[in-house]
Amino acid sequence: MSENVAAERTTNYIKQIKGSVLYKGGAVAASFLAIPIMISYLGAVQFGVWSTLLTIMSWVVFFDLGIGNGLRNKVAEALAKGQEALARSYISSAYSLIGFVAVGLWLVFLFFSYQLSWQHVFNTSAVSEDELRYSVQIAAAFMLLNFWVGLITALLGAVQKSALISLGQLVTNGFVLIISYVLYHFFDARISYLAWIYGIGALGGNFLLSVWFYNTYKYLRPGYSLDREHLIPLLSVGVRFFIIQLAVLVVFTTDKVLITQLFGPEYVTEYEVVFKLFSVVAFLHTLISSPLWSAYTDAYHREDAGWIVKMLRTQLKLYGLVVIGLCVLAIVAQFIIGIWIDRAFVVSMPLVISVAAFVAVSTWNNIFAIMLNGAGAVNVQLYTALAAMLLNIPLALLMVKVLGMGVEGVVFAATLSLLFSAVLLPLQVYRLTRTVKSDVTLT
Repeated sequence: MSENVAAERTTNYIKQIKGSVLYKGGAVAASFLAIPIMISYLGAVQFGVWSTLLTIMSWVVFFDLGIGNGLRNKVAEALAKGQEALARSYISSAYSLIGFVAVGLWLVFLFFSYQLSWQHVFNTSAVSEDELRYSVQIAAAFMLLNFWVGLITALLGAVQKSALISLGQLVTNGFVLIISYVLYHFFDARISYLAWIYGIGALGGNFLLSVWFYNTYKYLRPGYSLDREHLIPLLSVGVRFFIIQLAVLVVFTTDKVLITQLFGPEYVTEYEVVFKLFSVVAFLHTLISSPLWSAYTDAYHREDAGWIVKMLRTQLKLYGLVVIGLCVLAIVAQFIIGIWIDRAFVVSMPLVISVAAFVAVSTWNNIFAIMLNGAGAVNVQLYTALAAMLLNIPLALLMVKVLGMGVEGVVFAATLSLLFSAVLLPLQVYRLTRTVKSDVTLT
């Protein structure tokens, strides 16, 4: 193993962190500033509906059959082995397949959007049925178009340029902040207006990244191709990622739907504000960990176990700071929210503590999941994710219906469902790093 390659990988990793801190910091700041504007613009009930709508629309991203993550791994592996033509073939096949999937999903969704009662879905009569349906259709159209264009984020990860993904988020969030301010001062409160600006912002950010990427990496520009020889490896890796994503979807994004149905959409606003505050810690950790995915892929296929172990030890040391940060934030959360949103906006301490615990456990799991994703060793993660998916909703109903807990019960249930991963993923990583030099692939 060339020491120059390892040193270059580490240097690039640090560079990506610096860029991510700058761009992601701006994106988070823009997102935070937009929240109180949106609450003032829509009111608590409509904002709760809008927040739930965004969550439901984000589910669309998970229906790429894991192609995005499979593409990231396969392109990174091909480039690590100097197989640029193969990388381009994977890219071409992925774009072609996702294009067909997106069109198919849009046609199915358009049909069913007229069959559902959206007021029933969102458990509210505060927004008209026509306005809800139109808002959902606009959001879905942009999400599905971005479903295709958004493959660029997987490719940026594959070439270890993850800081630029944060730049795209900064463009999106900055645009949303500016237009939300304009809406608040000059337009009537309508959820459909936010659906338009979110869609345009997200699509615009990924489009600009795509222009940069294919001008920089001209040899990776895709053509039209649905080569079975390249689709099968993508789907083989991708389907496992897809099942994991689907399981994660249930655990991480059904909370708002459960809260809407069990308590009402107005309670989603309290949950969203608390979760948004603690997401700062998760975002900061993501800045540090996400550039490692494809770096781990590169190191794994070059059999550089020493570099992998070194990075894992660094991540575990940083996790201590994450726990300290969460404890401090839990203590001052109510004070910060009073300044940020409004002193009259009250959040419960049990909810604050439960969200802090959830972020602590999910961050711990992420340290090991990133490494396993990079190596393509995802079977243990698959099984634990499925267990979490099956347990999350029953546990939430138990906490609320039987034990009489409030909104915090929904979050606590999600935390409990993640404990299998918290134990088994570190064990899988330990086993993998001890056998990587003998070229044993534990998948």
